Amino acid sequence: MPFGLVSAWNKRRRSKSEDHINPWVYKPVECWKIDGSAPPAKRHHGSAVFTLKEMEEATHSFSEQNLLGKGGFGRVYKGTLRSGESQIVAIKKMDLPSFKAAEGEREFRVEVDILSRLDHPNLVSLIGYCADGKHRFLVYEYMPRGNLQDHLNGLFVCEFCTTSQTFVLEDVLVLQQLPGIRELKMDWPLRLKVALGAARGLAYLHSSSAVGIPIVHRDFKSTNILLDNNFEAKISDFGLAKLMPEGQETCVTARVLGTFGYFDPEYTLTGKLTLQSDVYAFGVVLLELLTGRRAVDLNQGPNDQNLVLQVRHILNDKKRLRKIIDPDMSRNSYTMESIAMFASLASRCVRIDSTERPSMIECVKELQLIVYTNSKGLGMTLHTFRMI
Repeated sequence: MPFGLVSAWNKRRRSKSEDHINPWVYKPVECWKIDGSAPPAKRHHGSAVFTLKEMEEATHSFSEQNLLGKGGFGRVYKGTLRSGESQIVAIKKMDLPSFKAAEGEREFRVEVDILSRLDHPNLVSLIGYCADGKHRFLVYEYMPRGNLQDHLNGLFVCEFCTTSQTFVLEDVLVLQQLPGIRELKMDWPLRLKVALGAARGLAYLHSSSAVGIPIVHRDFKSTNILLDNNFEAKISDFGLAKLMPEGQETCVTARVLGTFGYFDPEYTLTGKLTLQSDVYAFGVVLLELLTGRRAVDLNQGPNDQNLVLQVRHILNDKKRLRKIIDPDMSRNSYTMESIAMFASLASRCVRIDSTERPSMIECVKELQLIVYTNSKGLGMTLHTFRMI
């Protein structure tokens, strides 16, 4: 073999082995592009690069008082960026055991890469990141109303509300403030608004218009739907996202990744990932919105732990449908016609055969019709419908 080829091969081998042995070697974001993907689309604002010191200053040295939550990636803190005008942000700190370090680095790079390309009102905005030595942080826009699951399960505590207070949003009574507990309950118009916003976000990912090829989120769930002050839904956590091979509708993955309860059965059995895998997870979230129950509840009996299996046979039965409607919703906030339409859409989204599921664009159109149907049935103003 010619000396030049041997030298080049050895250099490539050393580079691969060093990256495998030490995945924490810092690389600029330009080097993190996913293999075979198209050039990144330019966003209106580039992602900023922060230092470890800036992250410590923003969170008061990661004070427990600033802790917003914990997840598989690590901890999330509320922080304030001091550069220029003060800006409140959410800072996700990678905190993984050493045996998961390489996996965490991969997810970190994927999230920076993908969110740096995307710009949509129903996707959480990445403000910047920190890759200082072995430290990894992601800095997002702050979402003051937390995640959808906490609202549905009565776990959200409003940090800026007083007790015994009634809220009116877009001319419709959609929230109930419970005295003494300071938690917000979501009525039907607001749940429809969240569902529609999340559907638009997924439809944007699937459309391929932003990066030239479709993106599968692969970990869509109620805890990854964040809410801003106006209850606009924004999809978060893109660490498991997958860019589909160009010109193909299926991608065979080495491992099935995601969250139990939201797994597409077809993906689980075959390892074949499709856009319809996200549609299945979206259907599970629709069921959570309808019933107020968790996708998986281990506190229930063996036959009632999985939400899809528990209610699938009821969704197209209008007589029995009333039994699974979340009792925390005010009865005067919904029409049974809109409930039936919503349940029918959820039923089609969670079908076992992925070819029988609707696309996300179709979900958006159906949800718009459901919102209109409910508004018309309750005599709401056209202004309210337009705002949603």
